[in-house]
Amino acid sequence: MKISIIGAGNVGATCANDIINFNLADELVLLDVKEGVTEGKALDLWQTSSINQFETFVRGVTDDYEATKDSDVAVITAGIPRKPGMSRDDLIGINAEIVQNATRQIIKYSPDCKIIIVSNPLDVMTYAALKAAGDKPSVEIFGMAGILDAARYKAFIAQELNVSPVSVHAILMGGHGDTMVPLPRYTTISSVPVTELLSKEKLDTIIERTKYGGGELVKLMGTSAWYAPGAAVAQMVSAIVKNSRRLFPVSAYLQGEYGLDDLYLGVPVILARHGIQQIIELQLNDEELALVHKSAESVKSMLEVLK
Repeated sequence: MKISIIGAGNVGATCANDIINFNLADELVLLDVKEGVTEGKALDLWQTSSINQFETFVRGVTDDYEATKDSDVAVITAGIPRKPGMSRDDLIGINAEIVQNATRQIIKYSPDCKIIIVSNPLDVMTYAALKAAGDKPSVEIFGMAGILDAARYKAFIAQELNVSPVSVHAILMGGHGDTMVPLPRYTTISSVPVTELLSKEKLDTIIERTKYGGGELVKLMGTSAWYAPGAAVAQMVSAIVKNSRRLFPVSAYLQGEYGLDDLYLGVPVILARHGIQQIIELQLNDEELALVHKSAESVKSMLEVLK
């Protein structure tokens, strides 16, 4: 099993660390355009092998996609953050070019690999990757967002109730951003509906905090998060490598599901060896469906920039 990560910043490096410590691959390749940095991070990670008891060989390369040849899974984290004075349109244009180039190069050397997009704005970048991929099936290209957003949502609920976060189960839908749609009706604590344990006011506060969870971290640290995003990607990689058939919220290409077409949006899917095995269509009520469609409209407005 071979895994490649394109973009060796904080998220990419953290994802690599989680993947090798889960022993998910025989070889892991870190690729970036910054010469020396990727090689150094890979060497540093490889030197933890005897300490952390893993056997995955870690290799770092500078912009050499041939090194990713025959990858089973590729993760694209490459892109730039939005800078002062930069418009949303500027960010989409720059990152789309980065993601599309990476996608083409990955497919050139690994035509059968599954591709996970992490670059932002995520749903739009995943769509850009699909368009760059030619005839590659959409079930093999998808985005990481819902697992991260759900993890934040579950962490806040666990903290409020003083219970183990492992006991909290939840699904989120919609775009990765302020219009995401947490679903209290599908949120439980060891099968107990969260609505029986938290007031509507408390739950609404948690939902709002979840929607702006990324911004909260940027405000605190001056940069975006990396531990939780890296772990979320590693969990997706694990489901593919182990053929686990896990039900996760994933940014998937919709072709009529939920009344939406030709866009990527966060929905529950079954994730397995061949990528998205099935998109799950929940029986949403009118209010929930309206929120999902509102979120989709936000994604569509950004897609217009890309198109």
